[in-house]
Amino acid sequence: MRLPISCGEEGTPRGDVLKSRPVDRKAKVGGDAEPVSPSDRASGYLKAICRALSILILGGTGCISTAPDQTRTGDVSSQPLVAGEQKGALDLPGIGEAPGGSPSSQPIVVSDPLEPVNRVFFYFNDKLYFWVLKPVSKGYGKVVPQPVRLGVKNFFSNIATPVRLVNCVLQTEFKDAWIEIERFAINTTVGVAGFGDPALNRWHMESSDADLGQTLGHYGVGPSIYIDWPIIGPSNVRDTVGYAGDLFLDPLNYLVPGLECDVGVMTYETVNDTSLKSGDYDDLKKAAIDPYIALRDAYYQNRRSLIEDSEEHPAGASR
Repeated sequence: MRLPISCGEEGTPRGDVLKSRPVDRKAKVGGDAEPVSPSDRASGYLKAICRALSILILGGTGCISTAPDQTRTGDVSSQPLVAGEQKGALDLPGIGEAPGGSPSSQPIVVSDPLEPVNRVFFYFNDKLYFWVLKPVSKGYGKVVPQPVRLGVKNFFSNIATPVRLVNCVLQTEFKDAWIEIERFAINTTVGVAGFGDPALNRWHMESSDADLGQTLGHYGVGPSIYIDWPIIGPSNVRDTVGYAGDLFLDPLNYLVPGLECDVGVMTYETVNDTSLKSGDYDDLKKAAIDPYIALRDAYYQNRRSLIEDSEEHPAGASR
C-alpha cells in the first residue's frame, strides 16, 4: 500500500517544494557579512604582535625580580639553604612556622618538590631576559635620559602607595603607614604628580616595601613550596597569594582601561625599571655555580629578612 504524499501549498508535493527552493549558502555561513578590509586585517596583526611582544618582555622580569635584593641580605644568617633535608620536621614544610620560634631562630629549608618544572620555567625566563628584555631596555636607556626614567619610576611607585599603606597597617607598623601618607601628599603636589621624590630627597622619608606576602609571613604563614613562575619569576605559595591580593590594591589596575592597556603599561614599567638596574642579574649568574639555586636562595633570604624586620615591631609599636 502506498503512503499518501503530503502536499505543500497549492497542492504541490513537499518534495517538489524542497527542490524548488535553492539553499542560500551565503546566508548559512556568514549572512550578509562584509569582507574584512586589508587595513582592518593589518590592524589585527599589529595588535597580535604587540601582545606577543609585551608577554615576551614581561617574561624577562622572572630573572631580575630578586637579583638586586641580594645586596640587602648581608645580615642574614649564613645557614645554607637546602632542599629535601630535615624531612621529619614537618610533613608539609613551610605551611606554618613552628610555635614559639621566629624565622631567625630556625634554619631555612627550601621546599622545592617542583624543581624539575621550576628549572624549565627558569630557563624560559632566562632566555626571555637575555633575548628580549635586556636588548629592549638597553635601547630604551640610550634614547631616554636617566632623569626621565627615574621620574617614571617615581611616578609608578607613587601610584602604588595604597599597596604599601594597607600592608603597613595590617602589620601594625603605624609609623611607616603615616610616612606613606606623607610621602604621597608631598610627592603628588611638590613632586608634580609623583614624578619627583622630594619626600626622600629633601625630608629623608624612605618608602616602605611592605606587601601582602610579608603580611602573611608576619602572622606566621609559612612559604610552603617554592615556585618559579614563568614571566613572574621566583615565588612560593604564600607570596603568590600575596601577589594576587596586592593586584587588587594597586590603583593602576583600576585607572587603566582594559586588559591590553594594563599589560602595555606593565610592560613599559618593566622596561623602564630594567634600564635602571641592568647588569644585576648578569652579575648574579656569572658568580653562581648553579644560577637556579643562587636565585632561589637569594629570593628566600631576601623574603626572610623582610619578614624578620616586620616581626621586630610588635603590635602597636612603631619604628
